[in-house]
Amino acid sequence: MPFSSSLKMKLPWNLVFIVLLSSSCWGFDWECDRNFISAAGPLTNDLLHNLNSQLGNQGYDVAAGDKDIYVCHQSLPAFLPEYFSSIHASQVTHYKVFLPWAQLLPTGSSKNPDEKIVQCYRRLLEALKTAQLQPIVILHNQTLPASIVQGSQAFADLFADYAAFAFHSFGDLVGIWFTFSDLNKAITELPYQESKASRLQTLTDAHRKACEIYHQTFASQGGKLSVVLPAEEIAELLLEPSMTALAKDLVSFLSLDLSLACQSEVNLSQELSKFQAIEPKVKVFIFNLKLQDCPSSRTARLLFSLIEAMNKDQVLIIGFDINAFLNCTASSRSCSLINDLTLQADQQQDCKTAVGSSSPVSAYQRVWEMFANQSRAERDAFLWDVFPEGFLWGVSTGAFNVEGGWAEDGRGPSVWDRHGNQKATEGQATPEVASDSYHKVESDVALLRGFRAQVYKFSISWSRIFPTGHSSSPSPQGVAYYSKLIDSLLDSHIEPMVTLFHWDLPQALQDGGGWQNESVVDAFLDYAAFCFSTFGDRVKLWVTFHEPWVMSYAGYGTGQHAPGISDPGVASFKVAHLVLKAHARAWHHYNSHHRLQQQGHVGIVLNSDWAEPLSPERPEDLRASEHFLHFMLGWFAHPIFVDGDYPAALRAQIQQRNKQCPQPVAQLPEFTEAEKQLLKGSADFLGLSHYTSRLISRAQQNTCIPSYDAIGGFSQHVDPAWPRTSSPWIRVVPWGIRRLLKFVSLEYTRGNVPIYLAGNGMPIDGCKNLFNDSLRVDYFNQYINEVLKAVKEDSVDVRSYIVRSFIDGFEGPSGYSQKFGLHYVNFNDSSKPRTPRRSAYFFTSIIEKNGFLTKVANWLPPPITPNVPPKIRAFAFPSEVPSKAKVVWEKFSNQPKFERDLFYHGTFRDDFLWGVSSSAYQIEGGWNADGKGPSIWDNFTHTPGNNVKDNSTGDIACDSYNQLDADLNILRALKVKAYRFSLSWSRIFPTGRNSSINSYGVDYYNKLINGLVASNISPMVTLFHWDLPQALQDIGGWDNPSLIELFDSYADFCFQTFGDRVKFWMTFNEPMYQAWLGYGSGEFPPMMKDPGWAPYRVGHAVIKAHARVYHTYDEKYRQKQKGVISLSLSTHWAEPKSPGVPRDVEAADRMLQFSIGWFAHPIFRNGDYPDAMKWTVGNRSELQHLATSRLPSFTEEEKRYIRATADVFCLNTYYSRIVQHKTPALNPPSYEDDQEIVEEEDPSWPSTAMNRAVPWGMRRLLNWIKEEYGDIPIYVTENGVGLANPELEDTDRIFYHKTYINEALKAYRLDGVDLRGYVAWSLMDNFEWLNGYTVKFGLYHVDFNDPNRPRTARTSATYYTEVITNNGMPLPREDEFLYGRFPDGFIWSAASAAYQIEGAWREDGKGLSIWDTFSHTPLKVENDDTGDMACDSYHKIAEDLAALRNLGVSHYRFSVSWSRVLPDGTTRYINEAGLDYYLRLIDALLAADIKPQVTIYHWDLPQALQDVGGWENETIVQRFKEYADVLFQRLGDKVKFWITLNEPFIIANQGYGYGTAAPGISLRPGTAPYVVGHNLIKAHAEAWHLYNDVYRTTQGGIISITINSDWAEPRNPSNQEDVEAAKRFLQFTAGWFAHPIFKNGDYNEVMKTRILDRSLAAGLSKSRLPEFTESEKRRINGTYDFFGFNHYTTVLAYNLNSDSSISYDADRGVASITDRSWPVSGSSWLKMTPFGFRRILNWIKEEFNNPPIYITENGVSQQGEVNLNDTERVYYLRSYINEALKAVQDKVDIRGYTAWSVMDNFEWAAGFAERFGLHFVNYTDPSLPRIPKESAKFYASVVRCNGFLDPAAGPHPCLQWEDAVPTVSPMRKEGVSFLGLTLGPAEAQTALYTLFSLVLLGVCIVAFLSYKCCKRSKQKETQPGQQELSACSSF
Repeated sequence: MPFSSSLKMKLPWNLVFIVLLSSSCWGFDWECDRNFISAAGPLTNDLLHNLNSQLGNQGYDVAAGDKDIYVCHQSLPAFLPEYFSSIHASQVTHYKVFLPWAQLLPTGSSKNPDEKIVQCYRRLLEALKTAQLQPIVILHNQTLPASIVQGSQAFADLFADYAAFAFHSFGDLVGIWFTFSDLNKAITELPYQESKASRLQTLTDAHRKACEIYHQTFASQGGKLSVVLPAEEIAELLLEPSMTALAKDLVSFLSLDLSLACQSEVNLSQELSKFQAIEPKVKVFIFNLKLQDCPSSRTARLLFSLIEAMNKDQVLIIGFDINAFLNCTASSRSCSLINDLTLQADQQQDCKTAVGSSSPVSAYQRVWEMFANQSRAERDAFLWDVFPEGFLWGVSTGAFNVEGGWAEDGRGPSVWDRHGNQKATEGQATPEVASDSYHKVESDVALLRGFRAQVYKFSISWSRIFPTGHSSSPSPQGVAYYSKLIDSLLDSHIEPMVTLFHWDLPQALQDGGGWQNESVVDAFLDYAAFCFSTFGDRVKLWVTFHEPWVMSYAGYGTGQHAPGISDPGVASFKVAHLVLKAHARAWHHYNSHHRLQQQGHVGIVLNSDWAEPLSPERPEDLRASEHFLHFMLGWFAHPIFVDGDYPAALRAQIQQRNKQCPQPVAQLPEFTEAEKQLLKGSADFLGLSHYTSRLISRAQQNTCIPSYDAIGGFSQHVDPAWPRTSSPWIRVVPWGIRRLLKFVSLEYTRGNVPIYLAGNGMPIDGCKNLFNDSLRVDYFNQYINEVLKAVKEDSVDVRSYIVRSFIDGFEGPSGYSQKFGLHYVNFNDSSKPRTPRRSAYFFTSIIEKNGFLTKVANWLPPPITPNVPPKIRAFAFPSEVPSKAKVVWEKFSNQPKFERDLFYHGTFRDDFLWGVSSSAYQIEGGWNADGKGPSIWDNFTHTPGNNVKDNSTGDIACDSYNQLDADLNILRALKVKAYRFSLSWSRIFPTGRNSSINSYGVDYYNKLINGLVASNISPMVTLFHWDLPQALQDIGGWDNPSLIELFDSYADFCFQTFGDRVKFWMTFNEPMYQAWLGYGSGEFPPMMKDPGWAPYRVGHAVIKAHARVYHTYDEKYRQKQKGVISLSLSTHWAEPKSPGVPRDVEAADRMLQFSIGWFAHPIFRNGDYPDAMKWTVGNRSELQHLATSRLPSFTEEEKRYIRATADVFCLNTYYSRIVQHKTPALNPPSYEDDQEIVEEEDPSWPSTAMNRAVPWGMRRLLNWIKEEYGDIPIYVTENGVGLANPELEDTDRIFYHKTYINEALKAYRLDGVDLRGYVAWSLMDNFEWLNGYTVKFGLYHVDFNDPNRPRTARTSATYYTEVITNNGMPLPREDEFLYGRFPDGFIWSAASAAYQIEGAWREDGKGLSIWDTFSHTPLKVENDDTGDMACDSYHKIAEDLAALRNLGVSHYRFSVSWSRVLPDGTTRYINEAGLDYYLRLIDALLAADIKPQVTIYHWDLPQALQDVGGWENETIVQRFKEYADVLFQRLGDKVKFWITLNEPFIIANQGYGYGTAAPGISLRPGTAPYVVGHNLIKAHAEAWHLYNDVYRTTQGGIISITINSDWAEPRNPSNQEDVEAAKRFLQFTAGWFAHPIFKNGDYNEVMKTRILDRSLAAGLSKSRLPEFTESEKRRINGTYDFFGFNHYTTVLAYNLNSDSSISYDADRGVASITDRSWPVSGSSWLKMTPFGFRRILNWIKEEFNNPPIYITENGVSQQGEVNLNDTERVYYLRSYINEALKAVQDKVDIRGYTAWSVMDNFEWAAGFAERFGLHFVNYTDPSLPRIPKESAKFYASVVRCNGFLDPAAGPHPCLQWEDAVPTVSPMRKEGVSFLGLTLGPAEAQTALYTLFSLVLLGVCIVAFLSYKCCKRSKQKETQPGQQELSACSSF
């Protein structure tokens, strides 16, 4: 119906804005719902007075009525944010700010600004931005600086200077600038006497200069600049040429100061016709709109006339000043539109309706009308354009889709965990591990970095943060995980977009009703508030809910999703209702508490299909389509973005349906008015997910059965012609997304709220092509283009495009079968590796181009130029023979192994160059593509009999020629700073000559180099890496001198073509191998076998070719290109077999001279070959009767030309050899024989596929180069390891790089080697020459069986990225040494065990023990050692006591020998002599104030008991109890610290499982250990109860058990299976015995479940793990007073998929290794890993509720020759005890520490070979003296100080050592070393006397000569007053 006249008369003001926001832009590109400027401001003193009147005077003392513009000084009024927010809520988009030139620049110069005022205005602009108001900044309004001088030119320059200052100071906050807002006023202020026209020209010049500055320097963000012109004088002004320029050329749009009188309406068209004089047509902004004499009855008509006239005259109005329509009140300190009506409510009407059209047209109808009549060609026409600058590209995941770690680190279960497990019973997948992202932060961020994502949308798992759903139980581990992820993203310049809720409600909340319980809103608010406060300092894009429709519909409607509730009529709507309220409350919380500080944005992501009528000609289908959108999208969008309530259509439909049915089919809750106000406008952006479209028809029949479609009154269909995907609900309908975006912009956002496209994608199935997902590429291509059309052609404000999904994941009901990921995840591999698909590379190309236009590389970041000295210093003389570099062997060869291998923590120089490498033939493929010529390697690999494994070729290799995007992706992922690659000579010059340039090859390298530079990766380019063009080989190859010229020509072309971007050149790679393998041995092409001559000739030519190319670069290109040039030389390290034998040292040096010195000596020293090489080859040539040496010689001119032709030293090295001299046969002549050496490897070095790893050789080689060639910058350009195993878990490669890089770090930090870079070989698996594809060097795995050659990161890639990120190996904060003391009363002890020290094995009635039997059994104990005598402690109580006094300990832990007290193990006979020994020992200890800690059983079971089954016989429980009773009775009055059993794990597993310890049983490995363990636990419990019940009251002691365990780290922390294996290791070791005793009386669930499952699988009827009865559990539980703990080392655990074998190891399913960088000990099983000590102590604390812990054993062994200065043990004790101190700080209840052991002793199966003692025991001395080692002194100082005193605090008495016993030298070899000779004792004595006599004679002679000298000097006269120092006094 038409409006009535009365309604028109009362038309509210905000309807006027609708007109201005709609009609004014019809037909123009500035859309009505996009970018329209509604401007308010500026702040005036009067306004501030009014707003502040309710607060009283708070420092803003301005009078009412003061209209002056407010000048910002120091602080802003506190009420401004509230005022600005009210302005924004009134539909104001922009706010004017006038800058005070005179106050900002008091002197008129930008060099002296008033910083306080500058900062004040920045805060003002930031406050506006926070309130979502865009500042409009006016540079000049009134007062000029007082210092403005005379002269128009000076004014323009000063204004330009001021403008540049303002742009620089505020430009990041300002998008629209005005130079002058009042020209007339500015003219009058100019202090000149010129005419008005000249002053106008002055202002125009000032504006022009400001404009030029802005657009040249500051307008990169797309800002606008204009000047305000008076509308009434526009005609006059336009007559001025300068003003025409202002209106056209020098402004972004025309700005007017417009005054309108209502009476002048008739002349309005005439006024507007003035604008038509401006060509081309311009946009108009009304800067000031003043309405004069306008009663409300005429204002609307006037404005409608204005708009109609503007449209008629084709003047586009883009915005206007709305100050006249704002009503500001002092009471609320806010402003609102007159009549308090909102823009959004009325904007539901079409723009035409506002001006009186006959019927309203909905947004859907408008969109339908826009597109319904499009032809298919129009619809599908491709738009070649780009997105706006700043458009965000990203990917998304959801926590339950990808994280896994479902029960990790205290995470609570979510509804998806329970739902998934319920479905698992039906054979479906669960999300327990998913993609394992919880453990893969580094690798996931690397992938994001690789394909250049700008934003990553992920969700937080509510139950990972709050396991119970409530804020009372936050999980620090969960918080740490998300903090790590966010920090890693930001570190890689990726914006996190964080979703708070993505369907995974904590199950604890669901148990209380979930989203149907109102209380969940409060819980969500608490959760959101926690996340905002915890992560909001780094997260600026928040999503409250992701696709709540899906949860409401599928979770509570159909029940297909968790929580599986099927109630579409009630639950579905109630859930949505609470979700909306929760969202609104979270938004308001952020708005009130965080926005001002954090400056973030909070929105919601809604999903919607596009809907079109099934039959467009049927109006009911059209209405049904619209209803579909209201039910799917409007359900959530309308309350938030429109009016706070559900869409009227949705409400009406439900009401109608309920009326049609006897009972309501749906219950739509209602919002209160307060809730509506809370909801309305509660989003900063609308996130939209869209995947497909639907055809909709009206429901054919009304049904009263509740269902989504039935309630909505529609039916859904698809066009069968729409392409299918692997998902039944997704069809490919690209044009739907454009239409949906337009609908959203009209219906909801209206240009005021940005749209973030937050989910779009399609799945592929898991069976077909996993990597070449071309269908998805087509999908993205089409959908993204439709989004581009929506942005460019439909003016929809879309800010982002985010792909679903980043990686494959758990997809709910479809499990893992539907793969949405840009990256393939192999769910069958435990490491869940990710591999980019083709769609990932396609998406990267879209990101790089920001759309679809080919990006022209007009600008690239400047390449990094290496910082090297301008010219190397070459030596003018040759190297000596052997060279002076032999000092390297002198320095390092005698290093102790511990010192040699000790890991060093530190970092490299800040500009250290980290890189990876490859070479052309090995990776490129495309061997004959696009005109490439054949190389010698092409020819070689196609020649039969070439010895390449598997007859492999490099025809395709990694296909890098066609997979440039893939290579760049993984390089970015690695974070390398450099990529070393080689150019294929025959790809650039197919014939090898510059007459045949291949443009395709040049283009390929240009693209590669540009891609690298654009990714901030420096290209390191090798010109020649062995692949000579075959055409050049046909003329003789490097044996033909013409190749020098040809190579120079090729290099010259490369410098000219690529040198503007390439700053690091290498001429040749490893010319030694090129010369020898290609021309000597003939193993490599060109297969010449001339070993004695050709290698030297080729090397000679290569050196000259290199020098020629160097000079070409130096003379023609260096000055402009500023690069460096060198060559990559290779060698392995040579270690003399006998460093003390000079001949071996010479041989090692000669090997180095023949390999690296061959080329380095001419270039880096004197221009000639090393003398060692010249002499050897020359001599051997002469011996071979040759007239001249086979080694060519250089002329003097050539030497000068060659010398110093390298800027840096580039080194390739991989391995080491042990070298000694050899005299080989003279004939036939050979380069290899010329070296006169023989090489070998130490078999103990770790093996690889090609050579053994010898990391310390790296350090020594770098030092040798430094000594040999001076302090030259060195780059390691190749280093890596080849492995035969292609697996992704390449731990050996990690160890290799870790140890080699660490040795390089030592060379840099400790030795002063000028190391500048490290380049790992290689980027990816490739063609490894003769090994083909069988040896893998790659950080990335390449599947050569897949035509796509997919690249997948190995574990080593993640490790290398970590090293790069850390720039080395800095000491982790947790490993820093801690100074401090242990708590008062801390117990310090040392330990031993009866069988290990006592001896006297058959003395005084002692019975046999199982260890007596075991050690007397052949092949059981190393060296056939026994404990028959051991340390003879049975007879040496005094000596043992002296050793304990040395240590200063307060306690001594020892064990009682069961068979010494009860010879047959029973109480039938008590051996009093044995008891007497222990009484004497205890009395001696107590007399020395040392308290005994007595272990009742330490492995030495009486043999008599073993003869009846030992610990496998349950009667042992009673026997043990009786034995303990004897000890309690006889010793308990003096012993207050009892340990029942020592390390029951060892007893059970090694004694009865492996059989490596007594009693040596290994026949029942799957049952005996468990039976033994069962009885051990019960025996312990009985002994504890006996003491507790009978003796505790009278004796007052404590009693417990000692349990041992290594700490277990997962081999790969990012592999869930390895993580689980590490946990399982602990449960099967420490947990086996600790869980029953310290937790619940029973075995842990891990053991029970696994052993039961495996037992049943083996066909048994019950578990092999015995079960405790309920009474036994009660009796066992809590039988402890403390946790006795033995710990030595750490292992790296990983999953072991055992076969059906029955054993403890198979049950545990864990294998373990150790890290090669961990220091070794004298025991193969013991590596020094102090960090593990703290971790396992914390594990005990958390696992067993922090029991009191006594560390009852900890120590380290040594083997071999004894050194009393046991540095290794001091290191071990210092670091381990320090970790215990840190654990104390972690609140672990540690009460004492016991060192193992007091003295060297019998170490079980190792005999006496392994020495753990703090005291050395000399077993060859019958007296067996105990001699303190340095470690004893160190430990004593720790005991005295009760910890570690900070040396910075000065000396302390506790650090002083007092010798307690005399020491004697330890056992040595019979020979005595004397002056380098090994002599017998008698010979040494004679030699010593002889030497003494000679020394005495020498002293006499010196004394005599001195006397004569003295006497002579005294005869000389001296000057008076002078004192001279005589030769005598000097002597």
